[in-house]
Amino acid sequence: MLSLLFLATALLIAPQFTPVRRLRPKDKREVVVPQLVWVGLAAVLLYLAADVGGLIAGVVLGAVIYRGVRRSRRAKELRAATEGLSDGLGGVVDELRAGAHPAAAAEGAAQDAPKPASDVLRAVAATARMGGDVERTLRDLKQPLLDTDRLARAWHVSAKHGVALADVLDATRRDLDEQSAFARQVNARMAGPRASAAVLAGLPVLGLLLGELSGARPLHVLTGTAAGQGLLVLGAVFLAVGLWWTRRITEVRS
Repeated sequence: MLSLLFLATALLIAPQFTPVRRLRPKDKREVVVPQLVWVGLAAVLLYLAADVGGLIAGVVLGAVIYRGVRRSRRAKELRAATEGLSDGLGGVVDELRAGAHPAAAAEGAAQDAPKPASDVLRAVAATARMGGDVERTLRDLKQPLLDTDRLARAWHVSAKHGVALADVLDATRRDLDEQSAFARQVNARMAGPRASAAVLAGLPVLGLLLGELSGARPLHVLTGTAAGQGLLVLGAVFLAVGLWWTRRITEVRS
């Protein structure tokens, strides 16, 4: 406990980065602490507070929580990218029906579309302007957030079967809209179960706090005895499996 007190005091009186930022050039004033430093600091704190068992429990729970946050962030990025591409395709369709060339239509829509949809539309515009193979460009385009193969198939249908490009792209846009609406609906309906799971995951912590207030000293058992260390790791594993399974059954799959 004395080590934790010293460490907390050191963090409180640690020098601030504001004077350092003022002395740096304007384009380099932001001081970025590597993520590995924060991970190492957290590992040291866990080891000092709860010994090896606490460190293992923290690693298990941290890995599951970190993976869940990353997947949730990626799902939001996927939805935003899909909606951006849908809006961009809407602009392309309007331009095509007004008589614009596909290159000009794609370039005009790219100016108002967010990334990464704007990058896809600019690639289409550049290829169409030079008379290249737009379908091949879309299939070769490496875009992790967007399904460019769907656009490539639409372009293929228009070129091979003579279907108006505006009609094919409009059908693709409606398909993207339905996919986004379904994802939003499922995500909204899963908000309740996710909140319930978060509350249940916090109950063990609440139980420990109540035990400490009542004088049972559960933290001493978990951090100061061999049996407590094993129970701490086992409880963390069970909690991690519960969090993983909850995310697994509530996440939105495209």
